[in-house]
Amino acid sequence: MPFIEMKTAKTTTEQKEKLVEGFTRVASETLGMPASAFYVLIEENEPENWGVGGKLLPKFMAEKK
Repeated sequence: MPFIEMKTAKTTTEQKEKLVEGFTRVASETLGMPASAFYVLIEENEPENWGVGGKLLPKFMAEKK
């Protein structure tokens, strides 16, 4: 049972569907295993749960502009 995990910011259902399909297709082709063998987990996090350069992500991104 291969397991693929992605951590990301909030995504739409359409984006999740595309990610799951794409990850599964590429992994299946690369490893020569059936798509049904793969499990995909998308873990969403709020931007304020991320830190970059010692700052919360929203503040870091605002300062980059």
